[in-house]
Amino acid sequence: MRVLSGIQPTGRFHWGNYFGAIKQYIELQYENDGFYFIADLHALTTIRDPAVLRANVRDAALDLLALGLDPSRATLFVQSHIPEVSELYWLLMTGTPMGLLERCVAYKDKMARGIRADAGLFSYPVLMAADILAYDSQCVPVGEDQIQHIEVCRDLAGSFNHHYRDTFVIPAARVLQESAKVPGTDGQKMSKSYDNTLALFEEPKELRKKIMRISTDSRPMEEPKDPDSDDLYQLYSLFATDEQREEVRALYLKGGFGYGEIKKRLADAADVFLEPLRIKRQTLAQDEKLVNNTLEAGAKRAREVASSVLHRAQSACGLRV
Repeated sequence: MRVLSGIQPTGRFHWGNYFGAIKQYIELQYENDGFYFIADLHALTTIRDPAVLRANVRDAALDLLALGLDPSRATLFVQSHIPEVSELYWLLMTGTPMGLLERCVAYKDKMARGIRADAGLFSYPVLMAADILAYDSQCVPVGEDQIQHIEVCRDLAGSFNHHYRDTFVIPAARVLQESAKVPGTDGQKMSKSYDNTLALFEEPKELRKKIMRISTDSRPMEEPKDPDSDDLYQLYSLFATDEQREEVRALYLKGGFGYGEIKKRLADAADVFLEPLRIKRQTLAQDEKLVNNTLEAGAKRAREVASSVLHRAQSACGLRV
């Protein structure tokens, strides 16, 4: 099965990115034909500094490789390296109703939060549809907040197929249930937009400081606490062994502890988990050609697929024989 997903290089990956999405990408690569891309075109709606964008793309590639994405099993590439996607985006735009985009929740949410509106932000779902359809994707792993965009993609593909001829594979969403279960340092969902993240490859001392500053409630030490409704316990559970998790769970139910103790346990467990990944990333970063070679090979394969799909779409609507 062809699986596709992309991730924006708008900053260093955090715990929510990994446990909410990247971990599942890596698991899916073993049983499927995975296409994973770094969405630099989408990032242009928020990043205006070219040096920052280039650095973020390289960091994203190194992070993904260090976290276990295997180029021999999955295709890793940069979105902008596939010009066929931008051409396909225009074909889809010509048949996209304005009202469909105006109803997209993600766009309305950003507008409500005062984020500057431009045509790129408004048409984001159409470019996302082009990303998906260009590779004959069958399965698209997404968080719950992106399900509507997959429905937009399905609508646009179905409409194109109806008006011309069957051209596009209609994809299905695979909902990443973990994507909403990683709380940030302030109790909201971990997100760069909320500035509440814990970075995967942050320096250990800085990461520990941030963990010790995580917001908690003011209940007295002796009071029993419900671990299932506690953000700190949820974060600890991401890294703890089953035995460690049950030990801390029992501590919550009994009471008689301070949150500082749990934060220290969280920092220790996170360090044990992340240290081998840090070492692997440092090793990968020493090979200057590694990222370029990996992304070039990925783009070559991705373009082969996207060129075929674009040719089908252009022939269907009369742009070529």
